[in-house]
Amino acid sequence: MFSRDRWSEIIEALTSNWFRTVLTAFGVLWGIFILVILLAAGKGLENGVKQGFSGIATNTMFMWTQVASKPYKGMPKGRRYNFEIEDVRAIKEQVPGLRFVSPRNQLGGFGGANNVVRGLNTGAFNVYGDYPEIIQQEPMDITSGRFINYSDINEKRKVAIIGEGVKTALYDIGEDPLGTYIKINGVNFMVIGTYKKKSQGGDAEEAQKQIYVPFTSFSQAFNKGNEVGWMAITAKDGNSITNLKGDIIDIVKTRHTIHPEDDRAVGNFDLYQEFSKVNGLFVALKAVAYFVGVLVLLSGIIGISNIMLIVVKERTNEIGVRRALGATPWSIRGQILMESIFLTIISGMAGIILATGVIWLVNLQLSGMDTSEMMFLNPSVNLGVVMIALSILIISGLLAGLIPAQQAIKVKPVDALRTE
Repeated sequence: MFSRDRWSEIIEALTSNWFRTVLTAFGVLWGIFILVILLAAGKGLENGVKQGFSGIATNTMFMWTQVASKPYKGMPKGRRYNFEIEDVRAIKEQVPGLRFVSPRNQLGGFGGANNVVRGLNTGAFNVYGDYPEIIQQEPMDITSGRFINYSDINEKRKVAIIGEGVKTALYDIGEDPLGTYIKINGVNFMVIGTYKKKSQGGDAEEAQKQIYVPFTSFSQAFNKGNEVGWMAITAKDGNSITNLKGDIIDIVKTRHTIHPEDDRAVGNFDLYQEFSKVNGLFVALKAVAYFVGVLVLLSGIIGISNIMLIVVKERTNEIGVRRALGATPWSIRGQILMESIFLTIISGMAGIILATGVIWLVNLQLSGMDTSEMMFLNPSVNLGVVMIALSILIISGLLAGLIPAQQAIKVKPVDALRTE
């Protein structure tokens, strides 16, 4: 029940030495401020990193051939082999739970010889022979025209989708590349689309300097036959590609007569496993933020507890008089606990408000910047974090006042009245 007299007494007790009260409250304010800022910074980092994965099918693995490191069934050690298009069909048929199995061939690339010509302009670009599904496994925005479709695959059309970096290198400013022809290793391909995508390895410029052509026309134009350079394999939702990876690799080993224990013959990169590690890192960062914030907050709580002990000592006469007039131990204990909780919550809320202001200023600064390639984005804390912080404050206030309250009820009225 609300008691104006009790609250007036609490406020009077806390403001009788306001400078001491402010210094004491600052410890709690700083602790909760650090806790909220650390959690917001961790969330901002998480948002930035996950932005880099946006559009990517994270439940994906990439697989390529390497050298057999063990002899098997008459086949020598050190043998080289290639994936074949029949491997793709076998994986699709024998491994349930897969969404996409995309074969890919590749030629050229950054640092290589010029492999693409258009008029007098030349350039060295990565050229990929792909299936239409690849656009659902890599982040890519089609800026004009269209991407590869199955009509292109079935009819082996010599068409190409070029990156904005390729367009800049081979075309004049303002020139529309759609319907024009580029020559890749001496073979003409008609440009039917342009794309732009985010960097996947930190080099945004090179991410735009790639060319996509239909897998079948790539194989025909560059004499690849049924050879497959590597594969991008994505599992369906609810299935982990990490769990399916062993079955996929076993199929490849069986089809190419590779020793079952030869772990070096098939190279692979498990994106889902790496993504899971990143998620685990952010869970750990959040735990560290809570640990550090609570420790800093604990130092402030200890300060409040010490001050409340001093307050109890200063008010010995008052406590003695109240006890002599019939005040119960619980009434004395409740008074001290309420003062402690009140001081803790007020200072803690001030810390939350200050931290919220800092987060708002950071977001205001970021709103005027291009954050598409940044590793820090939208630092924030949700309502759940605020509720946790308030719970910590209330519990902390109780703990801070518990020892002083117990000390207060131990005061004997006769001894208290003798105290000068």
